[in-house]
Amino acid sequence: MNPLPGRVRIVEVGPRDGLQNEAKAVPTEKKAEFIRLLVAAGLTDIEAASFVHPKWVPQLADAQELIARLDPAPGVRYSALVPNMKGLERAISSGIRRIAVFTAASETFNRKNINMGIQESIEGFKPVVDRALKKGITVRGYVSTCFVCPYEGAVGKEKVAEVVRSLFGLGVDEVSIGDTTGAATPRDVEITGGHLIGQFPVEKLAMHFHDTYGMAVANVYQSLQLGFNIFDSSAGGLGGCPYSPGASGNLATEDLVYLLDRLGIASGVSLKLLRLASHFIAGELDRELPSRVLKTN
Repeated sequence: MNPLPGRVRIVEVGPRDGLQNEAKAVPTEKKAEFIRLLVAAGLTDIEAASFVHPKWVPQLADAQELIARLDPAPGVRYSALVPNMKGLERAISSGIRRIAVFTAASETFNRKNINMGIQESIEGFKPVVDRALKKGITVRGYVSTCFVCPYEGAVGKEKVAEVVRSLFGLGVDEVSIGDTTGAATPRDVEITGGHLIGQFPVEKLAMHFHDTYGMAVANVYQSLQLGFNIFDSSAGGLGGCPYSPGASGNLATEDLVYLLDRLGIASGVSLKLLRLASHFIAGELDRELPSRVLKTN
């Protein structure tokens, strides 16, 4: 095992990955306030919106209006999910400077999720990434179902590496490794994560855990021991995946920050101020959020 990292970068995905699965739509001005509170808490990498067609994700139909409301802040980077060239054009017109593209390590899941095969999705993203880079927009890649697929079962580490390599080949600068079903254990992380860092720079790989089986924090600790230092998380534990039956929310940012604080690993995030942001959005959604830390005094 490697020494634990001294610092971790958190990619906050609550405003996009979290809110897209909520039955209740949050007004644009309230989303903007939520994001302002996240920035005030010290989060500097925030996935704010999605340019997926509003028919598929009506909760995020206000992407352009929301981005126009975001306050520029030194050192803060906002990003948005982009599914295709049409979505990219909307993203460009919004002024966003970072986008994310997405595929999966499971063929069946990818077809259920975006109605195309893995290779087909990679080829479809090539012109999107090319145009974004020419416009000076940086690009992140997501790979879903990197450990367990709800349709195919266990996903091989070699398959994950193959998809990651394809995304880097497009020109993305970072790839997020997703435990979409939340079924991974530390042993799975050791096997697949260890395989990936043997082939790609660890500083270009992020871990994205869901907490369906309560394993997210344990999987983070295993990842830290392997040397990973970028983690996706969602304020309050918002989120889930409509194409992964039974999958619960993302790793809660509060739970992640609590772990990091206790381990003496810097994140730049204030747990106290983060709680304010999560309580705010919980109030807008009129429900309790699943974060364990958020439930404590």
